[in-house]
Amino acid sequence: MSTITESHTIGGLRVRVYKSSKRPTGSIAAVFLLHGRLGFAEDVDSFARICLKTAEGQKQELYVITLDHRNHGSRLMEERANKTWEEGNGQHAVDMYAIQMGTARDLSFLVDFLPMYLFPHAECKVDAWGVIGISLGGHSTWIALSQGPRISVGIPIIGCPDYLALMKHRAQTSGIAFTGPHIPASLLDLIGILDPASKSYSSLGTSNPFLGKKILILSGEEDTLVPWTASKTFVESLEVGLAVTKRWL
Repeated sequence: MSTITESHTIGGLRVRVYKSSKRPTGSIAAVFLLHGRLGFAEDVDSFARICLKTAEGQKQELYVITLDHRNHGSRLMEERANKTWEEGNGQHAVDMYAIQMGTARDLSFLVDFLPMYLFPHAECKVDAWGVIGISLGGHSTWIALSQGPRISVGIPIIGCPDYLALMKHRAQTSGIAFTGPHIPASLLDLIGILDPASKSYSSLGTSNPFLGKKILILSGEEDTLVPWTASKTFVESLEVGLAVTKRWL
């Protein structure tokens, strides 16, 4: 089965949709595929095609959606904002969080509006939403899982759900004091409200936004930029529900 693509501009946001050449019928599963820092949507073109190939023969047809992160690719406004402290960006912690959070909010926006562009005659329905993200995209994947109740599947690849732990590690290795102006108090306040690690992720109660979700976590043991140690406490304590099996590979 061949893969075809179509592009849409939704509220000024350009997306590309990968799908089978077969005419869709009934239920659709849609997954957002997010690229890494300093990259752009075209970086994951082959990945998107592999996802579709792997999904052939499933009951639900798969659509894969790619887009540029905020301040990346066609949305680039300032190159400095994508760099780290060691690369000369004194506002690294603020800039990266703004990009991660903003892109996650873009996904919520697209969940609202994309079906209207895909199926203007309501000929099909998107019944399942997921996110796959690499590096920077992995961070946004965790945020989307924690804030988007309609997103039920996530695959964060070298992403971290605990921004505070990640920035503490990065500040230490960069020789940066963990205080303003590099770490403004207002940023810490925002992290305490919005970050996945600020949620009730270890609870079996309804306040836990991860309950019932399927999550595949892929991290690099020897990764020095996004170390497993920054995610370890969160992941080991994460609850997704009694009916869901947690496996370590």
